[in-house]
Amino acid sequence: MTTYSIAVLPGDGIGPEVTAEACRVLTAAGERHGARFELQEHLIGAAAVEATGTPLPDETRAAVQAADAVFLGAVGHPSLDNAPSHQRPETGLLALRSLLRVYANLRPITLHPALADRSPLRAERLRGVDILIVRELTGGLYYGQPRSNDGHVAVNTLRYSVPEIERVAVTAFEAARGRRKRLLSVDKANVLETSQLWRETVNRIAKRYPDVTVEHIYVDYAAMRLITDPASIDVLLTENMFGDILSDEAAVLAGSLGLLPSASLGDGTGLYEPIHGSAPTIAGQDIANPIGAIASAAMLARYSLGLPEIADAIDRAIGLALANGARTRDIARPADRTLGTREMGERIAALAQQGGRKSPAGVRAPSV
Repeated sequence: MTTYSIAVLPGDGIGPEVTAEACRVLTAAGERHGARFELQEHLIGAAAVEATGTPLPDETRAAVQAADAVFLGAVGHPSLDNAPSHQRPETGLLALRSLLRVYANLRPITLHPALADRSPLRAERLRGVDILIVRELTGGLYYGQPRSNDGHVAVNTLRYSVPEIERVAVTAFEAARGRRKRLLSVDKANVLETSQLWRETVNRIAKRYPDVTVEHIYVDYAAMRLITDPASIDVLLTENMFGDILSDEAAVLAGSLGLLPSASLGDGTGLYEPIHGSAPTIAGQDIANPIGAIASAAMLARYSLGLPEIADAIDRAIGLALANGARTRDIARPADRTLGTREMGERIAALAQQGGRKSPAGVRAPSV
């Protein structure tokens, strides 16, 4: 039995709850397929600030660099909203991404057939939706310097270089080549010089991929198209802030923010996390949806550990649980019996350990 080292960063709010269920399911699937996971927890975010005074302690930095993969729950707490920037939980997250050199964030948006009625969009508009958002993760406004706020004037800097754009564009083109061979690149090139450079660079990279059709659209139209014609989108490539916003908007297609996973890949150790935040108002109540975290564990097995059989088992187990009527509060109808965070995790873990059967139609992992 092969052993893999996973650095687990539960973080804040509902992070520890959903992380526990992701680890439960990953362990169960590993037992069936001959893999053992050494899961070691470390501090990040508000929990780390409370214990050590910093959102990304040295111990955590060392642990994530030594691990085979990193799994993150969520960071953020309202008690630190007005804290100095070096003590804000989000600062720890940005530092973690830089430390791991993960520059491409993959956010798949697929629809579970059993949840077709959970989206506010009409069913016919959702038919055929299978989107992979590729978001640049370590550049743009979130990282640009200088940045400041003196109480009267605040400054953030939007900066991109050609190499930063090239590497995430290559990731997106490679993904498109393995899918439906369509790439939609998002920018605001009519007003932003950084977007003009983005478009020029994407067009240059496109020459290496003549089999992939490329379309450029402005971010405001991209936001509208995600709702009005989502099935037309295959791979959506975007810079950091635009991708953050658009991928959260895309959660409406699936029916809940709690369903969606992500993988952050680059030159170092892979980082995996659900796309939702720490949701402190529901923390500790056993009502958070752990499926996004569990699906992120499947991506971890697939992309960082090279264990597609375990990833497939987890993806199948999620699909089967939903097909069999398992619902947390966020995806339940009024008449449904709802499961708590732990019970949903236990059901999916049991199915993953059994291996399950073929997933319901439409439930699959993205190709990268």
